[in-house]
Amino acid sequence: MRTFWARAISSSETEDEKALASPFLKFLTRLIRIEDINRSWEGKSDAEVLAHFILSKKQRSAISIIGSPDPFVLWRLEVFYAAVGLMIEERSGLTTSPMMKISHEGSGRVLLTAGRLVLLSKILCEVHRFGYETLTQLAEAGTKLVDEAMAAIEAYPDAARA
Repeated sequence: MRTFWARAISSSETEDEKALASPFLKFLTRLIRIEDINRSWEGKSDAEVLAHFILSKKQRSAISIIGSPDPFVLWRLEVFYAAVGLMIEERSGLTTSPMMKISHEGSGRVLLTAGRLVLLSKILCEVHRFGYETLTQLAEAGTKLVDEAMAAIEAYPDAARA
């Protein structure tokens, strides 16, 4: 029985290590550390820095959606989409413009544009519960948004450069 648990733990740790090595999570972690003027994240591992982005289903369902979203949740949302935009800039050489509008009820929209091209248009609901179950899911979500935006840039290069 111990062997099973040892494998499960090492498998989970290996998945987290792979996720932390992904370009998107490296970029997100770097962006958070850059904004850390109070040195809150100094001396902490990348997994600890990204821990606030991880919410289990149980944790998510325990968060009330009544009232205004917590400012820390809004910051996480902003830094996530900023990382997406900046990664697109790094890969494409184009300037991106993120725009986010969140109501006091926790719903809204995020847009990310380059030139005249909309790279990302996403309706946000229940931002109170923003987060992912694992680091792998966080990495996949960010990477997917960047890849989709890059595909749009490749499909419509003139609009992106306008």
